[in-house]
Amino acid sequence: MHCPFCRYADSRVIDTRTADDGMTIRRRRECPNCKRRFSTSESATLMVLKRSGTSEPFSREKIVAGVGKACQGRPVTDDQLAVLAQQVEESIRAQGHAQINAHDIGLEILQPLRRLDRIAYLRFASVYSNFDSLEDFENAISELRAETADQE
Repeated sequence: MHCPFCRYADSRVIDTRTADDGMTIRRRRECPNCKRRFSTSESATLMVLKRSGTSEPFSREKIVAGVGKACQGRPVTDDQLAVLAQQVEESIRAQGHAQINAHDIGLEILQPLRRLDRIAYLRFASVYSNFDSLEDFENAISELRAETADQE
């Protein structure tokens, strides 16, 4: 780590603490050259491989935005969307991969969204799973009805 003050190529770690529920490490450092102290923040970056072949850092905000469109007009709060995005991220990180396909993120979204709001689930699944016909909707609705009957 280069010193931000004198650009010396090394530094000494004085203190290390976790932040953001263990997702980030904050380190207090000291430059052996100029003796000034500074803080750094470290976090593991999960990369998303898009269909176009490009990759970008994982973003909970994109999940919230995408699922939020499916939830428009539904009784789903911003807090519920944030919890869903957190669940999806935790599920993806638990797989232990540094990179994940965008398609796999969609798969991880489907089950928590199904539990949260079935209408929003149908909206999201229709776009994500490329429903082409009324039969696709009918099949999805039949699955939801069967699930509801099993729960009763």
